Amino acid sequence: MPFPTRLFRQACAVCSLAPGPVCAACEADFFPAGQRRCAVCAIRLHGDDLVCGSCLVSPPGFHRATALADYAPPVDAMVMALKFRARLELAPAFGGLLARRVAAAGDALVVPVPLAFERMAERGFNQSLQIARAFCRDSGARLAADTVRRIRHAPPQQTLALEARRRNVRGAFEITGDVRGHDVLVVDDVMTSGSTMDEIARMLVSAGAAQVHAIVVARTP
Repeated sequence: MPFPTRLFRQACAVCSLAPGPVCAACEADFFPAGQRRCAVCAIRLHGDDLVCGSCLVSPPGFHRATALADYAPPVDAMVMALKFRARLELAPAFGGLLARRVAAAGDALVVPVPLAFERMAERGFNQSLQIARAFCRDSGARLAADTVRRIRHAPPQQTLALEARRRNVRGAFEITGDVRGHDVLVVDDVMTSGSTMDEIARMLVSAGAAQVHAIVVARTP
């Protein structure tokens, strides 16, 4: 006699109670789709403007961004659990939510933010690549994992002030794939100052990318 399929349903990665990967209640509570965010950098907006003041004064290298939530409880703990405690089941949850929020064009390339070799060796996986794989599986977009490569190890961005973050990532990446004429979706777990995403986006545009769309799980308020 076959086993009931409900016994094998994946539980919600947030509450572990309802079927997952993220149940409708947790998505509405912690990843609400209706938050007002800057159309360019995805930072939370509290007025009626469509673009934040920083992007109006100094536009980043990427053309637009999508974030699922603010980097705040409980989402910050979920991101940390994926990154530092190898809770890899969270990657399909994040990737699936992003796939529902982002319309992936047919010829778009999906590029994860690469880790330095040293950090990859310590961690054993790249959380951005794990999220990007899930995004592509659920959206049908094309993963181009080796299009951007990190060529220089650098201190973690979160330990640095804003201007130091910009200097820290300068020259840290190289483009190793053909992006000419393609829209590129760059995937990361968290965007704080946007310096890493900005550096990668500028290099992609210089290499011929048509548009660069940053897609992240969480955006620092």
